[in-house]
Amino acid sequence: MSEQIGLPALDPEGPQLIYLAVADHIAARIRAGELRPGMRLPPEREMSEEYGVAYMTIRRASKELRERGLIATVHGKGTFVAEAAAE
Repeated sequence: MSEQIGLPALDPEGPQLIYLAVADHIAARIRAGELRPGMRLPPEREMSEEYGVAYMTIRRASKELRERGLIATVHGKGTFVAEAAAE
């Protein structure tokens, strides 16, 4: 995981729910252009290792990001940054 200027710090011990902290961090990566529209995200298992959190935490963060319209999951293909995320 890259630590770029402008990205919120991810503190698993902080007061925020971990899945929301992860979702906010990924959303910030999308806004910063690190994750571009149409880009395929790594599998959830890989992301759980990257963020150092449980697999189900990433699943919940992904659900949150789908609800925000920032990512879209295509069964059998993967999860992608939504085209609308660029707007």
